[in-house]
Amino acid sequence: MANSPQAAKRARQNEARFAINKARRSRIRTHLRKVEEAIASGNKDAAVAALRAAQPELMRGVTKGVVHKNTAARKMSRLSSRVKAIA
Repeated sequence: MANSPQAAKRARQNEARFAINKARRSRIRTHLRKVEEAIASGNKDAAVAALRAAQPELMRGVTKGVVHKNTAARKMSRLSSRVKAIA
């Protein structure tokens, strides 16, 4: 329980940020899952399109502090190499 008005406000702000960050993380995961599904289906055009849609979403997560920069770079690198490997 917050003992001061400042602590109460911080608790409210933390709840709001948690909800926003959770939604953003969920959007990122959804985009990454769509890329994975397109890769699994073997459809290169769909995989490229999904990757192009996922990239700005992932980078926005970096900007907002939801995902670490290196994590996002690693995910993009691995996904793009897998998309490129589709025959």
